[in-house]
Amino acid sequence: MSEPVLVVFRGGISPEREVSLGSGAAALASLRRSFPEVIDCEIATREVPEWIVGGTHVVFSTLHGVFGEDGGMQALLEARGVACCGCDAAASAHCFDKQRTKETVSAVGVPVARGTLVSRADVEHSDEIFARFGPHLVIKPNRQGSSVGLAFVDTPEALRERIAACGDDGCVVEQRIEGREVTVGVLDGLAMGVVEIRPKSGQFDYASKYTKGLTEYLAPAPFDLATTALLQRHAELAFKACGCRDFARVDFMVGPSGPVLLEINTLPGLKETSLLPMSAKCEGLDFDALVRRMILPAIERNRAARPAERNEDTTR
Repeated sequence: MSEPVLVVFRGGISPEREVSLGSGAAALASLRRSFPEVIDCEIATREVPEWIVGGTHVVFSTLHGVFGEDGGMQALLEARGVACCGCDAAASAHCFDKQRTKETVSAVGVPVARGTLVSRADVEHSDEIFARFGPHLVIKPNRQGSSVGLAFVDTPEALRERIAACGDDGCVVEQRIEGREVTVGVLDGLAMGVVEIRPKSGQFDYASKYTKGLTEYLAPAPFDLATTALLQRHAELAFKACGCRDFARVDFMVGPSGPVLLEINTLPGLKETSLLPMSAKCEGLDFDALVRRMILPAIERNRAARPAERNEDTTR
């Protein structure tokens, strides 16, 4: 059977385009060290390039944010019969919706932050929302990634301004949890190492995430064995409950009452110094080994979708 041609999607149309270009460049270089033919494909519109063919190409997508993690690109690839690594369209759309994700994982026993979904129409209720969940809150777009639009608010006036500026998909307002921020990579349904994130500002916002030197990372995180095991178990439960496949990254806060899930990232950053590779390194997987493991299930799905060619090969 002929081997598929791998294609790395990077760029995209979201505010996270520059982040995606960096992730894609790292993935492209890694895949080219392991596979004979890998094509670089920069995406700039809401469509799959015409030359991408089901059965011939396998896509490694590093598109972050809207039309990357939200299931839009995945749905187009599925309609064309093109195998893609990572979550399918349904799971991608599910996890991109923060409120929906919280409801799903809470139903299987994974603790989540107290909060509510708001729209611009709720600006008149901002005082009530602040009184219910305050005095220290986090507000973030319900459907966005890479900490884009994340804000910390401590007054009713600040909350009112943020709610008034919500996009069409609304915002999630949550009680701010004081504690240690951590993340857990999941590969093939199994949790990897726990990584602790220590921003020097005390807030892991967009600047802290992408400005060199503003954040310290501890991999593995210095927790006791019981806390580490609990974080890993909750990451696996959340991954399964939301229908994820192949890989993801699950973010938590560890407060006085234990771990609380923040969100699931279905296409996390993929530079060699990104959080998912840090988590994998705790398990002895270097960057190239991780990237190979990420793409192999999609290659197998591609092969399974070509039964006639497979049968022909086995009868020769």
